[in-house]
Amino acid sequence: MPTDASHKLIPMTTFVIEYYSSEGYADLQILRLMKNYANFLRQPLTLGMFVPIDVKGNVLKEPKNYASWKSLEHNDGKRTDITGFEEYGAYQEAEQNCLFEGFKVDYNGYSKVRIVASYDSSIELSFNKSDLIPTGFNDVESLTAFEDIYLTSHALKVIGIVK
Repeated sequence: MPTDASHKLIPMTTFVIEYYSSEGYADLQILRLMKNYANFLRQPLTLGMFVPIDVKGNVLKEPKNYASWKSLEHNDGKRTDITGFEEYGAYQEAEQNCLFEGFKVDYNGYSKVRIVASYDSSIELSFNKSDLIPTGFNDVESLTAFEDIYLTSHALKVIGIVK
């Protein structure tokens, strides 16, 4: 897992202090970044933020040999012609929409989906299948209770930290 602190989910106060102290003043860009991060933290949690799901909210199963397929240079997620590999492309697209790194499905039952962080099994969330809302957590900010939650490059783009 990444160890770069800029990729960790942190409380808003920590975010403001760290960015303000490194810049020395708050210009419009820093203020916009703080607003983006605050809006990011307010988002309600969904299962698709953690693991790839289809349009109906069902967990997608990782295709066979997906890691090998994905490692090929031409499978960078920008390809439009994936004839014969539609399942791989759909999974890759759903994976690129995830906001948090390193989560895997631990249990996928009739009424619940339980996910855990692959790097720390104590980080666990359960989602009701009826509404796909996690039990005990309402929004992204509630996840700051965990020590190590890592953001994907997609999340960093949403916030405006990277382009």
